[in-house]
Amino acid sequence: TLRKPISQSSMADWASKNLNMHTQGIFRRRISISNMLSWNGGSIKKPMLITSNRTIKKEACEMFKLVQSYMGDRQTRMDRNHVALVTVTKCWSMQGLRDELYIQLIRQTTDNTCYRSLAWGWELMAISLAFFSPSPKFQSYLEGYIYRHLDSDENIAQRIKELVDLKNKKNSKSRKKRKQNTEDEGLPISTYAKYCYRKLQKVAVTGGKKGLRKPTVEEITHARNAIVTPSLFGSSLEEIMLRQQDMYPGNKLPWVQTQLSQQVLALGGEQTEGIFRIPGDIDEVNALKLQVDQWRIPSSLSDPNVPASLLKLWYRELEEPVIPQQFYKECISNYENPDAAVAVVQLLPELNRLVLCYLIHFLQIFAQPSNVGRTKMDVNNLAMVMAPNCLRCQSDDPRVIFENTRKEMSFLRMLIVHLDTSFIKGLV
Repeated sequence: TLRKPISQSSMADWASKNLNMHTQGIFRRRISISNMLSWNGGSIKKPMLITSNRTIKKEACEMFKLVQSYMGDRQTRMDRNHVALVTVTKCWSMQGLRDELYIQLIRQTTDNTCYRSLAWGWELMAISLAFFSPSPKFQSYLEGYIYRHLDSDENIAQRIKELVDLKNKKNSKSRKKRKQNTEDEGLPISTYAKYCYRKLQKVAVTGGKKGLRKPTVEEITHARNAIVTPSLFGSSLEEIMLRQQDMYPGNKLPWVQTQLSQQVLALGGEQTEGIFRIPGDIDEVNALKLQVDQWRIPSSLSDPNVPASLLKLWYRELEEPVIPQQFYKECISNYENPDAAVAVVQLLPELNRLVLCYLIHFLQIFAQPSNVGRTKMDVNNLAMVMAPNCLRCQSDDPRVIFENTRKEMSFLRMLIVHLDTSFIKGLV
């Protein structure tokens, strides 16, 4: 469900307080906010946002050229993949540049008369959201901007036509004209906006790419492809099953779930101390995530904590948790009643029931006394690390969250101990 974003007046108020107002002409007259936030074919001499950081001031002007290069509004010898990589790496490494990039993209996708340039600007925004979030104070502004474009395709086409007509009247005798293009070249803007809106909600929580390794060209390409091809991570179970229909039409379970689970066991995870509690190397987890999203499991894996961490991430990032939100109250109400807890599972939609039963069957392997002796992960520990990945408390009250966390753990413990999952054996 889309949250209602901040109003247009609130966005204007934010802009008036945070924009680093530019000047023009020999008298250095201040540019209006609307002009500050409209497409610009020239360069900028200072950042769009107020900052006292000298490095940010310098980098912001260079980054604007990169944005123009990616959008096709400035000539460059670099290919667009490399331009995106340089841009994203700058912001990923330098937190102070992130809001600046997003406000520059807002500017360059406002009143832009070239549809292809406009689409590429939105594409760069979508790619950027795969790596880092805006600051909390800028998130509402960006959210409001994206929200206004969710169903705006007809308005955008009309606006481009009006701007082109106006420009043609003014520049009828001018020799130099920017290439005008009102034809659709690729995806509708609303497709980018809907993707960016969902991505913004998630990255605001997860914080984006973690680890020490800088972004790679492969990750840039993957982030771009995810706009039209839903990732195996962060999508709904239904989307994931639909995506795997061509490759694994007979599978009843998500390929990513079964493959990562089998990898944990193949690498001796049930005999590894602290499995699911000790995280795998974050850079290795990121690299494996990229491979899995391309339906590949590398043969070079050696640490079971890596697929175990990615498996937890897959459950945690599902658009809707394995146990859907409408069953949450019933789960925490029956956290001490084995029969009632098992009965809740039978009420779940078929796909969710199978996915949950596969997970519980998997955890029951680790809960066997012979394995607990090696892993030091008994049923209580397993329930503690996995419950947050299956159930999501919607309350903002810390006391409610704390109280429900205990009940979530107890509910999952009931399932690990009492749920009959024998029918899952051999199911893929």
